[in-house]
Amino acid sequence: MTSGTGITPAPGLDEESGIRPAVVLDLELSEPLPPVAAVAPDGRRVQQAWALVRLFTEPLGTILVDVPDHGLTPADLAAAVEAQLGSVVGPRLGGARVPSTGLVPQSEPAFLAGRRAALAAAPDITVVICTRERPGALARALDSLLNQEYAPARILVVDNAPETDQTAEVVRSAARRGKVDYLLEPKAGLSFARNAAEAATRGEIVAWLDDDELADRHWLAEVARALVEHPEADVVSGVIVPAELETKAQLWFEQFGGHSKGRGFKPDTFGPHTAHLQSPLYPLPPFGTGANMTFRPGVIERIGGWDNALGAGTPAMGSEDTLAFTKVLLAGGTIVYQPTAVTHHYHRRDFAGLHKQMVGYGTGLTAAYTGLVLGRPGLLFKLIQLAPTALRDLTGADSLRVSTLKDDFPRELLTANRRGMMAGPRAYLRGRRAARAKLRGTR
Repeated sequence: MTSGTGITPAPGLDEESGIRPAVVLDLELSEPLPPVAAVAPDGRRVQQAWALVRLFTEPLGTILVDVPDHGLTPADLAAAVEAQLGSVVGPRLGGARVPSTGLVPQSEPAFLAGRRAALAAAPDITVVICTRERPGALARALDSLLNQEYAPARILVVDNAPETDQTAEVVRSAARRGKVDYLLEPKAGLSFARNAAEAATRGEIVAWLDDDELADRHWLAEVARALVEHPEADVVSGVIVPAELETKAQLWFEQFGGHSKGRGFKPDTFGPHTAHLQSPLYPLPPFGTGANMTFRPGVIERIGGWDNALGAGTPAMGSEDTLAFTKVLLAGGTIVYQPTAVTHHYHRRDFAGLHKQMVGYGTGLTAAYTGLVLGRPGLLFKLIQLAPTALRDLTGADSLRVSTLKDDFPRELLTANRRGMMAGPRAYLRGRRAARAKLRGTR
């Protein structure tokens, strides 16, 4: 079967093939662990179980375990957690083995006490979702925001160049249950939408969520914790995990690093104090992604706003977030990586969609570098110095991206990614011309 893009999907992609690549679990170790059936309710054979592992709501890491013909028992899951995350979980359990039947703390766990203390001093946070003609996904995302442990001060939905009134209707419905506002941005392009939101939220802390995500119930509470515990933070970024792994394409995206790019669940900070360890220029981005990021007031304004030549809806297809993070660091700002702030993302389900995404990742990355160098030509020499490291990361068998790929990962996806990198500079220039034309048209 050939898709309309001319790409032939790899065998086994069809959801009707009888195979479910992985079931996604959220395992709370303080509660009894569930069994995992080998056959899903829809009759498909479950090949693997992917799980986010928590203790007293604190995310500790993820596991991936094969599902045998007889399924997995709670004891099997406990053993898998022990084997894959024992060095992280063990100290929190006082050296005890991972329980399959849950546990009852003798007193309030330190993690929960820390969250409670932070929320007592937490600031108001506005959440922004930029969207275009995806009413079902938007409604799902808004439901997750309206069910937060720490409620947002308000939610702002930016409707980008709509063709129908469906987004507005979803917002009207959600506004009956909470503080949800609507903003129209007629110029197509994610950065135009982000800049419109920025203008409408001056003086507010802004957390960004994509419309194809669910916010974990504790997401905003953990963002608030990071802001309280790190008053120096200009930006807070969190972890993005899969909401489902229903198709091989979704599993392949996770093999490539997913949205969290192998950052793990260890808190970290990036800023002037880490410049000797981590260049603001490469590797990118070790410090966050646009689907789960929070900015203090004035930070985006100080770096010149979101680049309208980048992002979804432009020839570059993305990386407006990457450029913003880089500019924050180059300006001496601090980014805090808060892995307890979790969102759940619905990856592209089909091969054609993943192929396009891989092209976009490559295109957006080099387009962002092009925009950076055009604005600051003096950085070109530093980028040239980093080129050998980048080449090793692209081709080395032990690089972070390549080392996680399994034998079934289609190598044509890597080719597509690299082809996109070659197209990035030209895409940026095209996008900049188009953005300027749109701006002239509004005057």
